[in-house]
Amino acid sequence: MTEPNFVKSTIFADTPRLLAVTDQASKRILLLDPEVPDWKDGRAVKWSWHPNAEHSLHAWGLPSDVKLRHSPHFEGLCMLVTDSYGLAAIVSYPEGGAPRWACDVGGNPHAAELLPDGNMAIAASHGGWVRLYTASQSDAPFHYAEYELPGAHGVLWDPTRQVLWTVGDDYLTALVVSGTSSAPLLQEDPSLRSYLPTRYGHDLSPVYGDTNRLWVTTNYGVYHFDKSAVAWSEPLLTNDPFDLRFVKSIGNFPNGPVVLTKPEEGCLYEWATDKIHQFQEEAVFVKDGAAIYKARIWRPDYC
Repeated sequence: MTEPNFVKSTIFADTPRLLAVTDQASKRILLLDPEVPDWKDGRAVKWSWHPNAEHSLHAWGLPSDVKLRHSPHFEGLCMLVTDSYGLAAIVSYPEGGAPRWACDVGGNPHAAELLPDGNMAIAASHGGWVRLYTASQSDAPFHYAEYELPGAHGVLWDPTRQVLWTVGDDYLTALVVSGTSSAPLLQEDPSLRSYLPTRYGHDLSPVYGDTNRLWVTTNYGVYHFDKSAVAWSEPLLTNDPFDLRFVKSIGNFPNGPVVLTKPEEGCLYEWATDKIHQFQEEAVFVKDGAAIYKARIWRPDYC
């Protein structure tokens, strides 16, 4: 596959709706344009990235998460990626190329977050932990603080409350970050722990347009979490609750539609899909031959 041209930094003004997907068939991060209705059209792919031989990176082949963040520490936009084989990395965007930071963290990492100081939070499902790596420290970039969380699947920084939200098998909670950038500490705020409406939490993402709510998915449903009330509700996306089982990722465009991924039969992997479902502006986007695990709204905002 020929690498698409790198997009310009004005992309957020020019093309406000873009989706980044973790395609486990091509082993790439793909940036796709839902304004191009037929994803067989080469114009739908705006950018892509994968580690190559010259990067000397291993533990890559099943990309599991991708996010965009603006980092004062790394002086610009950064893409965060994790891979189920173990790799976690920070890559300059749109420059791509070799990561600014990378580590084989093991434990089947499922999600990443970049804190304002340049440190990297990672949730690992098999490891059963959330770690905060000292990615900001050039002399000791692989030290970490750890919080044990069975089935850890999601992490999201909250700039208003100054906490790191995280979700595991049974509950959503918030971690307070203390210490220093070179020696961080993680401690749960027990007042913000909330048990999930159904078991096996999976995705955690912001509700763009409402800083008080989060998207949370489990093996059995899709939910909104109200931070102030510490309460759950179910958004009406479809009349068939079965359609919202095993949702691997969910998000919404600001003042726009909701997009999600869920496993489809006949895909390369049983947990993957070649489709992205859109609600409230109903559409299904198909990327033939893909094995998409997650699709992310391509915005640098935490919330």
